[in-house]
Amino acid sequence: MDRKKELKQLYKETKTEAGIYQIKNTQNGKIFVGSTRNLKTLSGKRFELEVGTNTNKMLQNEWKEFGKEAFVFEILEILKEKEAGYFDAKNELKKLEEAWLDKLQPYGERGYNRERAR
Repeated sequence: MDRKKELKQLYKETKTEAGIYQIKNTQNGKIFVGSTRNLKTLSGKRFELEVGTNTNKMLQNEWKEFGKEAFVFEILEILKEKEAGYFDAKNELKKLEEAWLDKLQPYGERGYNRERAR
């Protein structure tokens, strides 16, 4: 019972990291760029694709077509939190994602993201 409490406490103390990631198709070079408030949830994205429930239909179809071996998950950047003062992680993460989308342009033939109206 003490071991269970110990593990629970350890889990609570483990710092979650927010960041930007990409899922890359190594066969055709297409990428999907996304953000998450907890990079540990990337295994959940992989699971969604494996069971066929990912909401990005283009990515999901190519996952089926090429197989999971054709895709790699990479962390592009970890969100650095400010030490002092107010820090809006959600807003900062959104800005960071926009910067990566502008840089990589994962749209059309280059990727799986949909271009957002500005």
